[in-house]
Amino acid sequence: MVPAELFAKVEAPSFTAREQAEARQLTLTKPAGSLGRLEQIGVWMTACQGVCPPKPITDPRIIVFAGDHGVAARGVSAYPAEVSLQMAANINHGGAAINVLGRAAGASVRVADISLDHDANGEERVRRSSGSIDIEDAMTESEVLQAIQTGQRIADKEIDSGADLLIAGDLGIGNTTPAAALIGAMTNSEPVVVVGRGTGIDDEGWKRKVAAVRDAMFRVRNIHHDPIGVLQAISSPDLAAMAGFLAQAAVRRTPVILDGVVVTSAAIMANKLAPGARQWWIAGHRGAEPAHKLALRNLKLEPILDFKMRLGEGSGAAMALPIVQAAVDIMIDMATFESAGVSEKE
Repeated sequence: MVPAELFAKVEAPSFTAREQAEARQLTLTKPAGSLGRLEQIGVWMTACQGVCPPKPITDPRIIVFAGDHGVAARGVSAYPAEVSLQMAANINHGGAAINVLGRAAGASVRVADISLDHDANGEERVRRSSGSIDIEDAMTESEVLQAIQTGQRIADKEIDSGADLLIAGDLGIGNTTPAAALIGAMTNSEPVVVVGRGTGIDDEGWKRKVAAVRDAMFRVRNIHHDPIGVLQAISSPDLAAMAGFLAQAAVRRTPVILDGVVVTSAAIMANKLAPGARQWWIAGHRGAEPAHKLALRNLKLEPILDFKMRLGEGSGAAMALPIVQAAVDIMIDMATFESAGVSEKE
């Protein structure tokens, strides 16, 4: 199966609505361009919605894609693998950082258990954990297709039930290793350039992680043209599902705020699966991992925030959500020169 059989063509956000939004910005009671990036975000959201002025964001949703990774056994993380399950339970009970940030921004939060390392069943489950990508494929051919299609279904379900903006979060010990491998492979970067400290590994852990990423990248050196094959070999079911989710959101004309390095690695693959999908995304923040900067450059996305965050879970995107909401509200609620009786620039 090829990407064209999985995803419908991605249409661009409305050019007409973009032009109308740019013109509206000139009529609002402020010097032109004085709100800087906030104006650009408002224009982008207007184009995504296809109507000017835009509608307020009323139902943003955060879906945390959870999975474990066989490569974690290589000592590439500062935390043991069982933390993945423990943190998934923490999110489900509302006690994680993403829950706090989601509540503050008015966004719902839920975990999609794609491949956590436990015995479980459900329509979103693909398999238990994944292969160690330095020496073996993360999953089988049927599993990677199942994961991508699971992500598609999650996007459809959220959008069909009313979501007007989506955020993908990540959860899983060791997940920055496949993320670094994907970004390194797709940007033709050296392993030492893309590998960061993840959850806080020491120098020896960093060396082990570089070796794992190097070996994973070598395994896909001749298949960069095949995004499904790359995902099968060196990602994980949760990352593949996330790629399907991000691509389908673009197909469904629904804006997405991207999070950190793990989500953005999936976004690179999603843009390969559904060319043009990047037009429907905005980067919430620039994280501390070096590969994140490379991934954002590859997607030609400028982050809203730069707080040196590296938590994942969707936390950086959740921090940016109130800014996106404010940009939309300015387009809706700010008075025009005419309506306020304020003199315009001569």
